[in-house]
Amino acid sequence: MSRSLKAFGLAVSACVSTLALTCLPAVAQTKVTNEGISASEIVIGTHQDLSGPIKVWGVPVSNGMKMAVEEINAAGGIQGRKIKMVLEDNGYDPKKAVLASQKMVERDKIFAMIGPMGSPTVLAAQDILFDAGVLQLFPLTAAEFTFKFDPAKPQERLKFNNLLPYVESTRAALKYMVEGKNFGKPCIMHQDDEYGKNVLDGFNQQLTAMKLQPASVTSYKRGASDFSAQIAKMKSDGCDLVVLGTVIRETIGAMTEARKLGWDVTFLGATPTNVLEVPALGKEAVEGLYAASGFEIPYEDTAKGKVHDWLINYKKMFGTDANTQAIIGYNAVMTFAFYADKAGKNLTGEKMLDSLESGEKFLDIFNSPATKFSKSDHLANTITQVQQVKGGRWVLVKDNLMF
Repeated sequence: MSRSLKAFGLAVSACVSTLALTCLPAVAQTKVTNEGISASEIVIGTHQDLSGPIKVWGVPVSNGMKMAVEEINAAGGIQGRKIKMVLEDNGYDPKKAVLASQKMVERDKIFAMIGPMGSPTVLAAQDILFDAGVLQLFPLTAAEFTFKFDPAKPQERLKFNNLLPYVESTRAALKYMVEGKNFGKPCIMHQDDEYGKNVLDGFNQQLTAMKLQPASVTSYKRGASDFSAQIAKMKSDGCDLVVLGTVIRETIGAMTEARKLGWDVTFLGATPTNVLEVPALGKEAVEGLYAASGFEIPYEDTAKGKVHDWLINYKKMFGTDANTQAIIGYNAVMTFAFYADKAGKNLTGEKMLDSLESGEKFLDIFNSPATKFSKSDHLANTITQVQQVKGGRWVLVKDNLMF
């Protein structure tokens, strides 16, 4: 045996015999902030698009959050602490999201970031939160980076999501459509960003599982308004099902262009298309649109009980009808409050993290699937519905789908 190998053997033997801690790999702990917690208050933050291309999401989401905060505080708060919410406008601009997050962490001393808006904006800003030990909870994007984490990177343990993920929901809805309606030439038009990439991943993964080839794949830049080239290409490629990785305006624009060309093709939207504004603004152009969805959209004239009362109260507060986005914002704060309450009176960052990972189930008033997290799974659920626009309203077609 060489002298160097003998030395190595002696070193190993010494480590084993003495159990020296210096010989063992360091176990990094997740740093969680206790900022923003006082005897009377919990400070939370959020950044929304209040002025940019998806303010039709940001404004009602922030309204829903404000409504939840008011309800919780009126009922005495969380273990006697009132919630203070700091709201910033990100304009759906990653740079603005970074600045807003820095301000909320450094100046406002937020305890948690709740429901921040947008895939590119959340992605750009999240490391600011993690470095400061601030929880990122229930962002308004279902991209995989918001819940998938590497256990070897302790700070990634700070992210949780309760939205139906784009990949899994796209897979479930696409599987249902192809198998149930015998489509053979599916194609996709998606936004050229993190959101669109997730929808594309779900589309490709499910086609691979079903041994199908895409008839056409096309994309557009975020903020685009002309989709004539994309629609013409998919039409010429012979698509019989078009998956849309779009938001509101782009969904309406794409389907309007198809109608202009006299192209009677079936459209299936990802979850962001499943909002009241699409049929309200798109009218006849979007009739027949299918979409993946996480929960059934309530309408005031058919809703009952707590949901009906909630819709009435929202209209009184904000002078407009509640929509999907408002519900998501409301639920984000209510979910936070549930787990903060479970963490107990002596709230700390560590206790909040333990509460979130406890396996306790949160049930909302809208009959959504239960929210539940664990130490290894920071995604609430993957149960998917398919809804369709019929007579200007979203109608449930199929629920309890899994890919």
